[in-house]
Amino acid sequence: MKALPSKTYAFLTNSRRAVRPKARNGPQSGQALVEMALVIPMLLLLALGVIEIGRYAYIAILVGNAARAGAAFGAQSGQQSNDSTGIQNAAQYDFAGSTSSNNAPPPPTNGLAATTLTVTSTASCGCDSAGSIVTYACNTATGNADPGVCPVGSRWIVFVSVTAQGQFNALFNYPGIPSPITISRTATIPVA
Repeated sequence: MKALPSKTYAFLTNSRRAVRPKARNGPQSGQALVEMALVIPMLLLLALGVIEIGRYAYIAILVGNAARAGAAFGAQSGQQSNDSTGIQNAAQYDFAGSTSSNNAPPPPTNGLAATTLTVTSTASCGCDSAGSIVTYACNTATGNADPGVCPVGSRWIVFVSVTAQGQFNALFNYPGIPSPITISRTATIPVA
């Protein structure tokens, strides 16, 4: 076997040394660990905030949909516009995500009990004249909003307005933010 020339041997041994990683010593040691220890709590706090905002938006959507469901029930006829129990049941069934009307209160299928929703409804009347509505008193004593007398060129219209209120309870108590937060939505629909 032939011996390698001394220049070739020196080149090969120096190139091997250059490939070896040098051990890090000094102030750079553990820097990534410290950065990670500082960033992880901020990322967790950010993720918690996103979760809380999502929960608030979800409950606000449920409350708004419940108000619309109650208003849609009341808007079916003049008789139903004054049926506050039926309107409340329609809103609570929608809020709880239940389709069964056999149980009172409806069982929650979305994790929220229907009893946590407060529902109020009112019927209002007026004369519609080319999109401009002049409000008049309604006679709802008979269970039906009796039509009043409107000026020529306008028509009598009855609205049912349903207000639903729910509570948002945060996972944690945050300084400066009240707990629980009341979410209120109102839906108004003309009666058919």
